[in-house]
Amino acid sequence: MLKHLSEFFQIIRKGLIEPFHYKRISLKDEEKKGESRTPLKQEGAPKKKKIKNWSGTLKRIWGYLAVNRLQLSLVLVMVILSSVLALLGPFLIGMAIDNYIVEWDASGLVRVLIGLAIIYLMYSLSIWLQNYWMIAIAQKTVYTMRTQLFNHLHKLPIPFFDKRQHGELMSRITNDIENVSSTLNSSFIQIFSSVLTLLGIVSVMLWLSPLLTLLTMIVIPMMFFGMKWITKRTGKLFKEQQRHLGSLNGFIEETVSGQRIVKAFSQEEKVTREFLVKSENLKTAGFWAQTFSGFIPKLMNMLNNLSFTIIAAMGGVFALLELITIGTIVIFAEYSRQFTRPLNDLANQFNTLLSAIAGAERVFEIIDEEPEEKESTKDKPISFDHLKGEVEFVQASFSYEKGGNTIRNISFHVQPGQTVAFVGPTGAGKTTIINLLSRFYDLDSGSLLIDGHEITSIKREELRKHMGFVLQDSFLFQGTVRENIRYGRLDATDQEIVEAAKLANAHSFIMKLSQGYDTVLTHGGSGISQGQKQLLSIARAILANPSLLILDEATSSIDTITELKIQEALERLMKGRTSFVIAHRLNTIQKADQIMVLEDGQIIEQGSHEELLQQQGFYHGLYHSQLREVM
Repeated sequence: MLKHLSEFFQIIRKGLIEPFHYKRISLKDEEKKGESRTPLKQEGAPKKKKIKNWSGTLKRIWGYLAVNRLQLSLVLVMVILSSVLALLGPFLIGMAIDNYIVEWDASGLVRVLIGLAIIYLMYSLSIWLQNYWMIAIAQKTVYTMRTQLFNHLHKLPIPFFDKRQHGELMSRITNDIENVSSTLNSSFIQIFSSVLTLLGIVSVMLWLSPLLTLLTMIVIPMMFFGMKWITKRTGKLFKEQQRHLGSLNGFIEETVSGQRIVKAFSQEEKVTREFLVKSENLKTAGFWAQTFSGFIPKLMNMLNNLSFTIIAAMGGVFALLELITIGTIVIFAEYSRQFTRPLNDLANQFNTLLSAIAGAERVFEIIDEEPEEKESTKDKPISFDHLKGEVEFVQASFSYEKGGNTIRNISFHVQPGQTVAFVGPTGAGKTTIINLLSRFYDLDSGSLLIDGHEITSIKREELRKHMGFVLQDSFLFQGTVRENIRYGRLDATDQEIVEAAKLANAHSFIMKLSQGYDTVLTHGGSGISQGQKQLLSIARAILANPSLLILDEATSSIDTITELKIQEALERLMKGRTSFVIAHRLNTIQKADQIMVLEDGQIIEQGSHEELLQQQGFYHGLYHSQLREVM
């Protein structure tokens, strides 16, 4: 408690002089026991992101809302009706005091009470209807936003995902959009209702007593300057809170996905410590965001009491001078309470709106990312009904980072139906060539031709439709075995799936599963062996019937018997197809038509297995070193 009070007073002092900053806690800070965590500006820290475009973000949100114009119009009608009814109630109470209670008119008072009952029933009904319709609009809006964001993610290039934490992207799809949803559910109605109520209250108060109205308005400048001071700081704090929430979600997703590695290396304590640091950062950001936004209702309550005191004091004086009636004082007292309530609502909703805009902006940042298809296609893209499979690299160079040399001046030619293998040490550029061939990335210089056409003139979707992949880490989705194989071609029949599984030597083990092809696999395919996953991946590739085949360490970490099954299945799959194989175990590529030996991003040797052995170069040494290891 004392620590938070100390921080609080330091923030108040610093906030009066300059915009609010606070130090983000690092893992090193966490390990230094007893050090202060005063929220001060961190030297050398990057500048915090602000909401870049208020009006633009709000216009885009309105674009989603405007689709439901009819329901939105009904909501506005109900908001206007409820605001009028809310103003009518206190006015009738004041009139009842002056015209019926003071005059001892019981029948007139009963009529007013009946009228009040009807008014408040209609008020309740209008509130329920506007909330019901607005919730429906809000849910449709966020459904559209979430669907658009999810669909757009599938159009983004691989480099985008390489540079982003997956959990942080998940946070944008879930937390940020949910933030927009909760704001639309309540804030839209409250803001509009509060504005209408304020206009109505001021109009009636001026009509009843301009002088008492002016005295009541003394609190307005205090509210304005107090709100300005508070909201100046809350916007950045809510943005920071959302950023830390995304970072924490990303870390959790990463840790849960890599739980086997965490346990295998006994790093539970380390990841727990990192989690505590990120959680502490989120807690600190949330604490100060909510603390500053919490000033608003306290300020409003204080000014509300001040306004009520002014009305009671000056209203009593005016009543004694017979300038106003007792009923008018009651109306003013009730309206003063209603006057500060919409101001309070506007202030609170402003903070909520800040948080929602920050979340919406993070969503729109992803939606505005350039989609993959527009990234580098130079001319009108061409399509193929069938690829022959002729591939040629001409003086191709590429680097993942500017100034790097991942591959340099690579040139080779592959005839249709040939098998090409890439070998070399880690980091030599083997996977990079495959990434370029798949158009996950585009060349920095040089050319890559497919059937004589520049690869950038072929639509990525069209190119990948003719490609099949069998990777080292076979990814299986949560679903049945049948659904995972059908992922290669969604229109395949059950019989075609079974035939593909037989060609992949997977049919026999599938039939031994509890439900055969209808056995449900969990995420990642846990419950079956790595070799069985590979066989399912091969069956998926066979079903796709590709012209170009990519094999990335497809037999690594597999026992000898399973490897023979996989090799047999791969030979069937590769027959008649242009195949590109990445291999560390050279015994699996001896039949390849061409073997490319890469080192430091360049081809240093090229030829068949026998030709490379006769050269007695790098490949010769690598092959015999592996042969000795086996013996």
